[in-house]
Amino acid sequence: MGQPWAVGSAEGAPAGLPLVLTALWAAAVALELAYVLVLGPGPPPLGPLARTLQLALAAFQLLNLLGNVGLFLRSDPSIRGVMLAGRSLGQGWAYCYQCQSQVPPRSGHCSACRICILRRDHHCRLLGRCVGFHNYRPFLCLLLHTAGVLLHISVLLGPALSALLRAYSPLHTAALLLLPWLMLLTGRVSLAQFALAFVTDTCVAGALLCGAGLLFHGMLLLRGQTTWEWARGQHSYDLGPCHNLQAALGPRWVLVWLWPFLASPLPGDGITFQTTTDVGLMAS
Repeated sequence: MGQPWAVGSAEGAPAGLPLVLTALWAAAVALELAYVLVLGPGPPPLGPLARTLQLALAAFQLLNLLGNVGLFLRSDPSIRGVMLAGRSLGQGWAYCYQCQSQVPPRSGHCSACRICILRRDHHCRLLGRCVGFHNYRPFLCLLLHTAGVLLHISVLLGPALSALLRAYSPLHTAALLLLPWLMLLTGRVSLAQFALAFVTDTCVAGALLCGAGLLFHGMLLLRGQTTWEWARGQHSYDLGPCHNLQAALGPRWVLVWLWPFLASPLPGDGITFQTTTDVGLMAS
């Protein structure tokens, strides 16, 4: 039967490097934004009410972003500490030779984390941690609010970027937006101009990437699938959109997008899952 939980050799690898790189990029974006707002053209011209609403939106987005990052990193989606010995083994259970343990359905071993993950979806390279049963909700909310924050930053950088682009020819402008590193290395732009173009480019690209990820995982959420199950065309756990949302986000699935610390306990334990066959038998 193996060990009831992951043994010491299966401890996850430290997620320090990806997290440090992501933090450095976030710091670069924050510094560029502060430079533009304080020393540059400043924010877009707005009235007192619009400015207050913009500050409130920024605070709301930042709190949700940081809160969901904290919840994602604090939640352990692995089998570490989960008692698996003595559980009734059924269809879908498997034996992991790396962890030396029986693992439940929908679990999978991550070579980066070096441990099995409950309801494993995928390994997040930017944060250096797997997405699984216990941190899927903050991951989804993180996609939403990261896209919102990056779009907000792009809007705030808009006046400075517009002033920069108007000062050059269309060909120079296109080269600056598409190949900022080449323009910097050839001496065509200053370091400050390069930083503005590069940060704006990465913010727009990041927002599009997070938006695409949110749409993809929203589709999986409604279908009750993980990425692994979607790739293999498995629909065994599709209980209908409403039940799928509750299974992944808890009973307050409508409100969890608005505040990361809202209590919405998950109905399952990440070990046993209701299947479409079970629902059919209950209905008959």
